[in-house]
Amino acid sequence: MSAVRRLPVVKDLTLVTAGAMTANVAGYLLQLLASRWLGVSGYSAFASLLAVQMMCAVPALALQNVVAREIVRGAPMAAARALALRCAGMVAALAIVLAPVISAVLTVSLAASAGALCTAPLLVLLAGEQGILQGRSRFRELATVLGGATIIRVTPTLILLACGFGPAPALWAGAGGAALAALLARRLTRAAAAARRVPDTAVSARVLTTGDAETAATAQNTADWSALSGEPASAAAERAGGWRLGVAAVFRAVQVQAALTALSAADLLVSRIVLDENDAGRYALGAIAAKIAFWLPQAVGVVLYPKMAQPQHSARAMRSALAVLVGIGAVTVLGAAVAAPLAPLFAGRDYAPIEGLLWLFALEGALLAILQVALLSAIAADRTAPAAITWIGLGIGVAVMVTCAHSVLSLIGIATGTAAVTTLVITGVAVRAARGGAKDRSPVPDLGADGT
Repeated sequence: MSAVRRLPVVKDLTLVTAGAMTANVAGYLLQLLASRWLGVSGYSAFASLLAVQMMCAVPALALQNVVAREIVRGAPMAAARALALRCAGMVAALAIVLAPVISAVLTVSLAASAGALCTAPLLVLLAGEQGILQGRSRFRELATVLGGATIIRVTPTLILLACGFGPAPALWAGAGGAALAALLARRLTRAAAAARRVPDTAVSARVLTTGDAETAATAQNTADWSALSGEPASAAAERAGGWRLGVAAVFRAVQVQAALTALSAADLLVSRIVLDENDAGRYALGAIAAKIAFWLPQAVGVVLYPKMAQPQHSARAMRSALAVLVGIGAVTVLGAAVAAPLAPLFAGRDYAPIEGLLWLFALEGALLAILQVALLSAIAADRTAPAAITWIGLGIGVAVMVTCAHSVLSLIGIATGTAAVTTLVITGVAVRAARGGAKDRSPVPDLGADGT
């Protein structure tokens, strides 16, 4: 990668990392304070509901990747938002059906289950805006949304927990924060679109007359695509005007994203089945280390994803991503081992028994971070085969967990082994596929050094 291209990438990684780190710190603060305020048994239920919430928000993660990919390919903002609205409606319907089921399976109140699940469709709408910003390489605004949205979501939950309320009111407060975050993200996206220069004089006049920021964004999108692909502006405008994004593309991405999400959350859910209440609560706290290692390098995939959507650059993007992730993962595992004695000081002495296992939790998260980028490359190329491999690994891993795991150590050991084998296989498949795609002529034009 040349110095000219490397500098914008480093800047983008820094921005997105700052936004993601802000989001992660807010999320981990919620987990740590909840573990202290709710106690071991109460926190186990709360953490399990958050895990279910993450699993039900899988369509949001898949939608962001699909929207970003299609924006890179020239799709207009209006089509992306229409797709996000349809997906949010489907997720809302699914949440209504699942609420009583989750309540019965996890032995929690229906109000708590509903509070956790009702956040999912709001996260879908938020993800649509993030996908637009990511696809257009507006990483400064994306970083703002990543960090700010989580703060807005977490703050009401923390306030209610601090006031002595239980999981149900706290989760409903978080849902209200998610709604506000989605609204503010939409306004930020519109403002960013309106700030871009529109070269087409006629369209510019219409924008100035109507003040329609979305018209400005669509016009800019058309102009960018025309300049990059060499397609006449009139033809690009005609094609953009009739662009329709179907939910089938999201369903295909969901298969891939759901496999990753299920693999990353399965051990936490199984802990409620195979461990007693206290050990399940300790395992939930240890899982925070896994989440830190998993989400810490999130910016790598976010920034390099537009390159992964271009077959001629996918192999290089994959190599760069893997090198960075291995380095970050090693530092994270070492950091977890060194900082382990501090965990009981923050969460309480009840969690002292897992102090020596935090590095193993971090290793699981680091492996899943590598798996995430490998699966992102599959979504960027609209491939779903790697999802089947991940599901097979998950099925085998869960079966072994349920039958053989009877302690925190055995459960995290099996979970980490499952992550290691699955990551090794999927990464090999992804690297070979990226190399093969590089030999084909791509229909997607090259992005510039700044990603546009």
